[in-house]
Amino acid sequence: MIPNLALVPELTAAGYEIYYIGSHAGIERELVEQAGIPYFGISSGKLRRYRSVKNVTDLLRVCKGFVDAVRVIRKIRPDIVFSKGGFVVVPVVAAARFLRVNAVIHESDMTPGLANRLAIPFAAKVCVSFPETLKHVPEKKGVLTGSPIRPELLVGDGKRMDFGFDSRPVLLVTGGSQGAAAINTCVREALPQLLEKFNVVHLCGKGNLSEVEHPGYMEFEYLNETMADVLALADIVVSRAGANTLFELAAIRKPNLLIPLPAEVSRGDQLLNAASFERQGFSMVLPEGEMTPQQLVTRVRELFERREEFARNMAAAKDVTGGTQRVMEVITRVTQL
Repeated sequence: MIPNLALVPELTAAGYEIYYIGSHAGIERELVEQAGIPYFGISSGKLRRYRSVKNVTDLLRVCKGFVDAVRVIRKIRPDIVFSKGGFVVVPVVAAARFLRVNAVIHESDMTPGLANRLAIPFAAKVCVSFPETLKHVPEKKGVLTGSPIRPELLVGDGKRMDFGFDSRPVLLVTGGSQGAAAINTCVREALPQLLEKFNVVHLCGKGNLSEVEHPGYMEFEYLNETMADVLALADIVVSRAGANTLFELAAIRKPNLLIPLPAEVSRGDQLLNAASFERQGFSMVLPEGEMTPQQLVTRVRELFERREEFARNMAAAKDVTGGTQRVMEVITRVTQL
């Protein structure tokens, strides 16, 4: 969803009229409508890799989503569909193909998720963030673009944030918009030691606020308009390893410690993403299974000591801020087909 919003200024400047199709529920609707973009909610379901009764009921939701998407696309009559998101993309891209509207898909992670694997046959082009992903995409469809970066991240100003912090460096901890229970628990247990050296900004996810209060500790469910300024304020970051987050951290050269979702509760994409960024010298990695309050403190302190090394490696890399323009070039070409 974030890469979609990152493209909005460029699409608008290029003269595109933008409409958004997403699920009925979820934080994306609020963010999209705040951006002034008309939003159409459709039925959506999750297809699981294991046996579950919900696979049957959700398949029915996906079928209804296809009907919903056909109705919306017929109403909008778009020149092109750009797809980036979860399972809601499957009925939308299928409906676009049914109505002979070209679609461009963006895959952020190193290996395509199930939703995109189902949608790729219906797409004209598939933009990817990692070169390793091209081998998982039909040769004539794959285009290495990198990930779209929100332009406001590049002009964040930490001086706009008045948290009442002292001169200690700032550690930002984020588990994404939904939070990460294991990280939240570990950070709160490690707070006394973390606060010996750092001010801490903790983004814990919707519904996950605690009653913990310490000088130098600020806790939020989620940040939107001020996220760029908080990132600018932070000296180092602890984060999950979603691809969009990784490319944004690299674009602003922010040293980071990654705690990827373990394979037991995911398809392993964050482990692959984190390993790639660790190999390139952009990130440190702490597996969740090895995370303890003491390990977290030790690795955070090491990250801070090596922060200039990681920043240099990111600065020396190929242009990681050019993803937005490269995706726009693909959209423009496909629109003209």
